[in-house]
Amino acid sequence: MILLSQILLLQESAAPTVDFSVMNMLRSMGGVGWAVVIILLIMSIYSIAVMVERFLTFSAAKKQSREFAPKVAGSLKQARIDEAISISEKYKKSHLAMVVNAGLQEFQAHNLSTDISGEVVDASKRALQRAEAIKIAEFRRGLSGLATIGSTAPFVGLFGTVFGIIHSFQMMKSAESAGIGAIAGGIAEALLTTAFGLLVAVPAVWMFNYFSSKVDNFTVEMENSSAELIDYFLKQRRK
Repeated sequence: MILLSQILLLQESAAPTVDFSVMNMLRSMGGVGWAVVIILLIMSIYSIAVMVERFLTFSAAKKQSREFAPKVAGSLKQARIDEAISISEKYKKSHLAMVVNAGLQEFQAHNLSTDISGEVVDASKRALQRAEAIKIAEFRRGLSGLATIGSTAPFVGLFGTVFGIIHSFQMMKSAESAGIGAIAGGIAEALLTTAFGLLVAVPAVWMFNYFSSKVDNFTVEMENSSAELIDYFLKQRRK
């Protein structure tokens, strides 16, 4: 029993110890692995920048639109179109203000007489539609990048994993007498790139879906405002 325990102790002392800490795996990572990590890091920085910028943009649009809506509604009730235009120009970040301003500007430009024709209303409607399209495109800026990162980052990480595992098996072939412990570190380093890829992709997908739902909500708000403004123009025509 004593002899057997001594043999086991000798085997344990002879077995190589592998440090599986993230920092150690990064230090021992090869050129291809580092290239993959750097690419994923760039993708992560870009996605975080887009998330922060879109969040601030959407928050400002929501806040200013809440302040703008009751003010412009009061001006239009009193048929003060010039005042409504002036109010809408003060809220540069509001999507509702941009759309309403476009419609009012077009209506005011064509309404040179007391007779409001159907062409004036149609021209205002087209101006509203153009403003909606421009604002939706602005809201969606950067979201395609998030979608691309969310769909490609796992494959970038997988590329590093596949290359690393191939390299590990080449090492095992060159050292046939060694066991799995000789390549355990290499396999762990390879799998680390897949983990990084998922770490980059998952938040990008989450935020892309979140921002897309916000854009849909803003689109509905702009369409409702446009419809209400067209109804207002038609009422003005009947007077």
